[in-house]
Amino acid sequence: MAHWEQAIRKFTDPLVREMAARGRTRSFPRGEHLIREGEAGDAVYVILSGRVKVYVSDTRGRELIVADYAAGDYVGEMALDGRTRSASVAAVEPTVCSVVARDALRTAIHDDPEIAMRMIATLIERNRQATGCLKNLALMDVYGRVARLLLDQETVVGADGLAWSRERLTQQSIADRVGASRDMISRILKDLRTGGYIALRDKRVAILRRPPARW
Repeated sequence: MAHWEQAIRKFTDPLVREMAARGRTRSFPRGEHLIREGEAGDAVYVILSGRVKVYVSDTRGRELIVADYAAGDYVGEMALDGRTRSASVAAVEPTVCSVVARDALRTAIHDDPEIAMRMIATLIERNRQATGCLKNLALMDVYGRVARLLLDQETVVGADGLAWSRERLTQQSIADRVGASRDMISRILKDLRTGGYIALRDKRVAILRRPPARW
């Protein structure tokens, strides 16, 4: 844990710092699961480096990505109730986490009840985001969901002056997030690029001008 203490101190959220300090570090290669849907929940995972996706799947292996998280975030907080996991979490790039056992987290809450209040605030915000995703899935067509996803991406300005998505977005990952086929996503991205609305480079996207509300 000592190797990661400096990184933990840099986190701005005191809740994340407190939880991370109470766990044990574990590394996950790209593609490995931290959590599997249906398994018993016994720990919270504070992400020290890397990125993970939270997703649900059906019996045919089709996935719907619910959210993605990076360093400074945590996943698995619903382990507090001791019930089985409601979603899977997998590393989308090499990831290091501080794994905080449920008993250790309960002890932290007992020592400082404010931790519980901050966790509740996080749960409320994530529930709002999930409600927004459900609304988009129910009320928007596929194009609208893709446009919203692209517009909501965190960006970093490149040497060319364009604001590129911080995350690499494959056609399949977009399809998994908006509940559509990869072929449909390919057609939509091609049309948006041809129309001069987006630029694509190295699986990253830059918005050149706001996509139209309807296609």
